[in-house]
Amino acid sequence: MNIIAYDLGTGGVKASLYDNKLQTLAKVFLEYNTFYPTASMHEQRPLDWWNAICESTKKLLDKTKTNPHNIECVSLSGASLVAIPMDKDNNPLLEQVPIWSDTRAEAESEEFFSIIDRNEWYMTTGNGFPAPCYSIFKLMWLKKHMPDVFEKTAYVLGSKDYINFMLTGNLATDFSYASGTGAYELKTGSMKREFLRAAGLSEDIFLEPVVSHKIIGSVTEQAAQKTGLCVGTKVVCGGVDNACMALGAVGPESGKAYVSLGSSSWIPVNSQDPVLDVKKKPYVFAHIQEGMFTSAFSIFAGGSSLRWARDTLFADVTDDNIYITMDKMADKVPIGSNGILFNPSLAGGTSQDKSIHIRGAYVGLHLGTTRDDMVRATMEGIALNLRMSLQYLKEKVELSDSILFCGGGSKSPFWMQMFADVFNMPIAKSNIDQDAASLGAAAIAARGIGIWKDYSPLKELQCVNKLYLPCEASANKYDKLFTVFTHINEIAAELGDYMQAAMRKVDKNG
Repeated sequence: MNIIAYDLGTGGVKASLYDNKLQTLAKVFLEYNTFYPTASMHEQRPLDWWNAICESTKKLLDKTKTNPHNIECVSLSGASLVAIPMDKDNNPLLEQVPIWSDTRAEAESEEFFSIIDRNEWYMTTGNGFPAPCYSIFKLMWLKKHMPDVFEKTAYVLGSKDYINFMLTGNLATDFSYASGTGAYELKTGSMKREFLRAAGLSEDIFLEPVVSHKIIGSVTEQAAQKTGLCVGTKVVCGGVDNACMALGAVGPESGKAYVSLGSSSWIPVNSQDPVLDVKKKPYVFAHIQEGMFTSAFSIFAGGSSLRWARDTLFADVTDDNIYITMDKMADKVPIGSNGILFNPSLAGGTSQDKSIHIRGAYVGLHLGTTRDDMVRATMEGIALNLRMSLQYLKEKVELSDSILFCGGGSKSPFWMQMFADVFNMPIAKSNIDQDAASLGAAAIAARGIGIWKDYSPLKELQCVNKLYLPCEASANKYDKLFTVFTHINEIAAELGDYMQAAMRKVDKNG
């Protein structure tokens, strides 16, 4: 008996094969494109997700010579804050849809807050990302700017819910995904009608959520032909990526925190009650474990900033081990990158920033600046920005003496040592590595088909296999650099606001 878990992320999809003890047997990763029509518009094609699911499944089965009849269940972890408009005949109405980091709906969110108190909305929903990221505001934008599409919209689907529909033909969402809509009430686990009315949305535009481990259907004949799975393979509802990763990284235990160093990067903590603060606005999702929450601070472009540096600074380089090469280049450069600082806000600002208009920048460039300097500055900038997240979280909860890292970026020993020095605390490297979301999704499937009664067996699967200790001299240097970085971050936010207003005048005047 096997399980396939899909991690449907920002950069691509990872399909992982697990045995009935949730040991990883194999995995396949496929990238897909993100489109940026403007600085605030970030879009992907749902059909690209589906094609990647189909191709990765076939490759996984072929790679492992697995008989599809042995796949008992599949489960998805899906990127958050997506709302795909669907018509009454279950057809998607847009070829490209806004993803979680899309902030085009700024004006619409301000209209909403002219009716609903901003702090009341946050304290109800725990939605601490910049408001335009959330689904209800994206739908308000759709209603205003694409009224013909909105008029045909019968309901919306999240990212993993769309894939589940393609697999089963059935419609479902879970509580963790619903908690990122902008209209979900954390205390009651239901949609707040007042918020939907203020947004001008129908009360049934979002699906009624179910628990993540509920079996919502089985693979259809058409989906079986596309994926290579067998007709009748069970499909559980799955969960949002933030919650699946929290489950896979540290289980359902309250008080556990970790750092996810993926395309976007965040520092969450599990708790029985949501961590809420109207000033700093940590963002909250319902946990996969019923009655729990995962609360976090984040930066939108963590690993994706490093990927941008790879694609931009090394566009002329063919190197299968380019990230290892980048580590070696950065290691030759002293702390502080010879006076270069990098602000990684390439996807805009989060709640920890002074403005959502903040943008990425290299500061301090001079004629002697080398590519090596820029590589190290990129890595340091991401680490320093995440230290800002850590500082904010420490103000709200008591963390352990060390912090667990997972996600693709945690594969780099050089970067992990840098993080230990920047954070000035031990960094624990888990055996789960970048597979936390996949393991979380697999655990949901295991519970759904009855292999597990609850999520307690996860503790036996999670262990620390490497600990990086801070170097006192390096940590002292980074303490001083952090003061400079936070100052530059403030200035960058102010500059972002200025440029936003100035460029609007330029565009308006032709």
